[in-house]
Amino acid sequence: MKNNLVALAVPLLFSIGMNAGPVLADDGHRNRPFIDRDVDTFAVLPDGVQHPEGITANPANGDIYVSTFTAPFKLLRYNRHGRLLSQRDFGQPLLGLEFDRDKNKVYITNVGNFVGVDSKIQRVAADLSNLEDVAIIPGIGAPAPRIVGNPDGSSDTISFGSGARVPNALVFDRDGNLYISDSFQGAVFKIAKVAGCNANTCNVETFSHDPLFATPGFPPFGANGLAFNKDETALFVANTGDDRVLKIELVSGLRKVSVFAESLNGADGLVFDARSGLLWVCANQADEVVALNAKGRIVAKLGEFRGINRDGTPDGLLFPASPVIVGDEIIVTNLAVALTDAAGDEPEEDVKLWTVSKMRLPH
Repeated sequence: MKNNLVALAVPLLFSIGMNAGPVLADDGHRNRPFIDRDVDTFAVLPDGVQHPEGITANPANGDIYVSTFTAPFKLLRYNRHGRLLSQRDFGQPLLGLEFDRDKNKVYITNVGNFVGVDSKIQRVAADLSNLEDVAIIPGIGAPAPRIVGNPDGSSDTISFGSGARVPNALVFDRDGNLYISDSFQGAVFKIAKVAGCNANTCNVETFSHDPLFATPGFPPFGANGLAFNKDETALFVANTGDDRVLKIELVSGLRKVSVFAESLNGADGLVFDARSGLLWVCANQADEVVALNAKGRIVAKLGEFRGINRDGTPDGLLFPASPVIVGDEIIVTNLAVALTDAAGDEPEEDVKLWTVSKMRLPH
C-alpha cells in the first residue's frame, strides 16, 4: 500500500519495520496532525445489499462481521482477507455489533422500532447460528431539556422528543458488562454480566440519561459510538448530530458527562487503540477517520472520498460509520446513505455497490 504522507515534511521513522505502518513522528511541528489519505477496499457487499453500518471482529481468527441498516437486513461474516463466509437475514434494521471473545458470540442492536416492533439486543454464535434475544430496550423518554448559554449572557432551551427506541453502539467492559447507546432517547444503557442472562432474566439499567446525549442537529442521531479508555476510568460517547465526543467520568463511581471534543463533523463510531492511546472517530460527514489524543485534540486523519468508481463503488470513504481495529489496520463500514430529500446533492445517491474499507494505522 502506498502511503500519502501529506502532513509530514520529513521522512518518517519506522519503529518496528516497514510492515508496521507509518509512525506518528515528532517533526518539530507539534500542532500538525499526521495525515494519510490512502484507502483500500476490504470488501464489496453482495449485489442488492446496502448501507453497511455496524462492524466487529473475532480476535481469535480475524473474521469481520458487518450489519446492514436497510433492507435486506443482513449480518455478513467475512474472513480476514475480505472473502464472504456466511450471512444471516433479519427482519429489522441492524446498527451496532460487538464481539464477546469469552463466549464466541456477536452482539447486535436490532432497531425494531423503525419497522413497528420492539427494539432489542440479540446475540448469535460466531458462525451465525443460534440467534437469541437478549433484552428489550425500555422506553424511558427524552432526557431533560438542555440549557445552552450564549455570549451575550442569554440562554437557549432545547427540548427533545422521546421518539423511537434506537439502540445503536455496543461496548463491553473488562467485567463482561455490556453498554448500549440509544440515539433517540439520549441514553446509555447497561446490562450487567450479559453473557449469563437471557431475554427473560437480563436487566437493562439506565446507566446515564443526559441532555448531552440527545441532539437537535444533523444527522439526527444523538448518542452513538462507544469506547472505554484503557483503564476504564472513562466511557466515551459520540454524539453524531452535535459533532461531539462526550466523556462519562467513572472514577469513584461518578458518572459526570462532559464534552471531550468538538467540531467532529458527524462523529459516529469510536474505537480505542490501546497501543497508541488514541481514540479513533469516524467523522461520517467529513468522510474521514480522525484520532484524538488524551486532551481531545486531533493528532491524525485517515482517508478521504475521491468520487464514485465506474462500477458504482465509492472510491475511498463515503459516510464512514463504524470502525474496528485488527492488527495494524482499521477497518471501516461505508454507510453511504443519502440523507436529504433533494435530488443530486449527495454522492451517496450514485452508489450502486456498497463497501467496507481498510487503512493502515500510524504508530
